[in-house]
Amino acid sequence: MVHFAGPFAAALLLVVPPLAAQAAAPAPAPPAVADGRSEVRVQAGPVELQVFLYRPANWSRQRILLVMHGVERNADEYRDHAVPMGDRFDALVVAPKFDKQRFPSRLYQRGGVLREDGTAAPPAEWTYARLPEVVAAVRRDAAAPDAKLYAIGHSAGGQFLVRCAAFFELGAERIVAANPGSVLLPSVEQPFGYGFGGLPAELSNDEQLRRYLAAPLTLYLGTGDDRHDEWLDTSAEAMAQGSGRHQRGLALWWAGKALAAQRGWPLQWRLVEAPGVVHEHADMFAHDKCAEALFGAPVAAAPAKPAAAGATAPGK
Repeated sequence: MVHFAGPFAAALLLVVPPLAAQAAAPAPAPPAVADGRSEVRVQAGPVELQVFLYRPANWSRQRILLVMHGVERNADEYRDHAVPMGDRFDALVVAPKFDKQRFPSRLYQRGGVLREDGTAAPPAEWTYARLPEVVAAVRRDAAAPDAKLYAIGHSAGGQFLVRCAAFFELGAERIVAANPGSVLLPSVEQPFGYGFGGLPAELSNDEQLRRYLAAPLTLYLGTGDDRHDEWLDTSAEAMAQGSGRHQRGLALWWAGKALAAQRGWPLQWRLVEAPGVVHEHADMFAHDKCAEALFGAPVAAAPAKPAAAGATAPGK
């Protein structure tokens, strides 16, 4: 046996770490956004949000699909029904939950543009401002800083995105409002929520209207969504827009076209209809017209995967 003593032994102890320390070295961290379904919590400004994700197995990191839930706040269900879109469109699905307790209709469907007392909130307080923070966190954790963003929302989520397109630069390639229960007409004659009336001048001037028409907004409408149900806004202002969601979406489309023609402004909106589809987000997501609503033309799909078991029933 060889024995070391004196200064040489002390130096050797400094160079060679103890075996226990070597064994305790941490294992490599797993990917922050794993394949398949997952759930994370994201600090978005002053609030922590629950975010439901789906990452296709062969995701190329080229697209992120932001999915906005309806009035039932069922973001997990929306994520589940968006899984086939993730596979078809090679997109990471991101479905944040805006719960009713913290985000009532003033803060969700209407984005928090006005405070509870009716005064204008600064843009940093708007619920719309939380979306880029969520997307930035997901881009970081998924190692996809250059992924292009697309957004789709149904029903209350469609209302949220229509009004977001009017007031906020989301940075999305396309914003798809599917079957919104009421719309934001490009007019100061109707009160806010249904038009720009009553808002401060900086939010209701000609330049604001021009920017609204120039937003990359798609009105994605099921032609069968033309009747009353328990969720339909039946206020006088909403009923003036049409008797059903299909009619209200068409009213917004024609109002935008008329104003653009009258003022000579560019109109970047798109109208896409899903024949016969009623007020079901799962059917709107699964329809062939969904690709046209998001991309304007068919896109290359990832290899097909078998449907996951245990899918939940459609919801609003």
